[in-house]
Amino acid sequence: MKSPCVYLLASRRNGTLYIGVTSNLIGRVWQHEQGVCAGFTARYGVLGSSLARG
Repeated sequence: MKSPCVYLLASRRNGTLYIGVTSNLIGRVWQHEQGVCAGFTARYGVLGSSLARG
């Protein structure tokens, strides 16, 4: 079973922050980077991603 993970993304345009929760961090960040998900990334773009485990 995968554990839930909280992640943070930043907008390319103005630095707006997005906080998400997922149990598949690598897959979810990839979805944001590829624009697969309508919503934050479609509206603001993704500056980059940084993965951290705690």
